[in-house]
Amino acid sequence: MIIGVPKEIKISENRVGLTEAGVKQLVNDGHTVYVQKDAGLGSRIPNEAYIEAGAKILDSVKEVYAKADMIWKVKEPLPDEYELLRENQTLYTYLHLAAEPKLTKVLAERKVKSVAYETIQLADGSLPLPTPMSEVAGRMATQIGAFYLQKDHGGKGILLGGVTGVNRGKVTVIGGGVVGINAAKMAVGLGAEVTVLDTNHRRLEYLDDVFQGRLTTLHSNLQNIEKSVTESDLVVGAVLVTGWKAPVLVSRQMVDRMQPGSVIVDVAVDQGGCIETCRPTSHQNPTYEVSGVIHYCVPNMPGVVARTSTYALTNATFKYGSMIAQMGVEDAIARDPALFMGLNVYNGHVTYEPVARSLGMDYRPYRM
Repeated sequence: MIIGVPKEIKISENRVGLTEAGVKQLVNDGHTVYVQKDAGLGSRIPNEAYIEAGAKILDSVKEVYAKADMIWKVKEPLPDEYELLRENQTLYTYLHLAAEPKLTKVLAERKVKSVAYETIQLADGSLPLPTPMSEVAGRMATQIGAFYLQKDHGGKGILLGGVTGVNRGKVTVIGGGVVGINAAKMAVGLGAEVTVLDTNHRRLEYLDDVFQGRLTTLHSNLQNIEKSVTESDLVVGAVLVTGWKAPVLVSRQMVDRMQPGSVIVDVAVDQGGCIETCRPTSHQNPTYEVSGVIHYCVPNMPGVVARTSTYALTNATFKYGSMIAQMGVEDAIARDPALFMGLNVYNGHVTYEPVARSLGMDYRPYRM
């Protein structure tokens, strides 16, 4: 198969879809790989490394899309790329279509075979491809929150760990999944007073066991969320309902009751956000204030730690991407049930029910 790796154009997105090691393996397996010039520089992978691995370097993104049967990316195509997509071309990337009605329509209209990293799901419900980026985003969320709590960055002037004789900062993490547990790890490590809310009692039991009493676990309901959020210095939105738009769990009224200079980091923003006052920002302009509360809502948080993120991501995506390259989408998803769950748009139709329901579009399941 002919595989194309374009340079990401989302603001401050420095990751790249494939490392040089991934390219080398694909070329060894008999595939042709085209990489756009300088696509890897943000992750400190020079053009020469790709050439040594067997890739062919193309100057323009148009050439990459025109030549490739399969586009292997990190983030969803942006409007400047819509016209480059071709019928029956395979797109393999993060899509988050439940929050992207325009892109979903474009993929359907152009009959692109669209496989989303974030909905590839194992039988036990786990999500192998989002996991490494969720780990990165969760750890970054606490790090970023601590940064913006500093007075010189508009915050309350709170040190999360406190010092002897002084109260520690209060952190609330909404959602105890991969993002939440990594945010909690960082917050506990800094010495903060941490509360994690989730609806899954087994997950809460697991967190209690792992952290051995160093954080508080609460069942996620309106009363507990309201009390925890309004008393917190830092709130991390870490809710994920696979494929669906994130449920709004923190209302505008709750945000209004938070103290000025508090910080919200909504990691769920790429699925629409779980905090009512959330709207997407960028690494160039990452924050805004509502009622004096600092909001950080950047959809591609891992993009600024690109070296770490690119290698972690390729470790996860390569298995399924190489299957698609070797067999084609149809045979690959027939062979692997987890990969089957990743098919979001096919032959002009939305084939993943949560996306169709979230966007009010027709759902037509793929028939093998």
